[in-house]
Amino acid sequence: MTFNSPSRGSLDLDGVIKELLGFIHEEDRNYKIIIGTDSNGRGKTEFVTAVIAHRVGRGGIYFWRKIKAEKLLVLRDRIYQEVALSLEMARIMTEKLSGSELEIHVDVGQRGETRAMIKEVAGMITGFGFSCKTKPDSFGASHVADKHT
Repeated sequence: MTFNSPSRGSLDLDGVIKELLGFIHEEDRNYKIIIGTDSNGRGKTEFVTAVIAHRVGRGGIYFWRKIKAEKLLVLRDRIYQEVALSLEMARIMTEKLSGSELEIHVDVGQRGETRAMIKEVAGMITGFGFSCKTKPDSFGASHVADKHT
């Protein structure tokens, strides 16, 4: 599993964990670990999952990985895959970063085609025990991951 970072370059999962822990321990502050996935539907579908350490009120760092898949024609299928990828990454981060507050950000909102899916995807995420944020509060998916799709 290879990740990229604008400030730290290319890292494997262990390198990401090391950087996240180092960032969290730099200052005695409130932190959130945020997972967000976004995709595009042009040509072959690309999914980008971002892992963000948000130092509340003081910025953060992030890492992202891209997965290419066969084109998924239906928006609903892409959203479900985004949620599945975020849940898998959240499971990994929960094991590696015990005690951290974790949120999953989903690129769905009250406007547009995805509004009918909000309850479904939020229910999936909270059913796994994670906090869920949707647009306009889901910057992990709709801004950070979206930047790399």
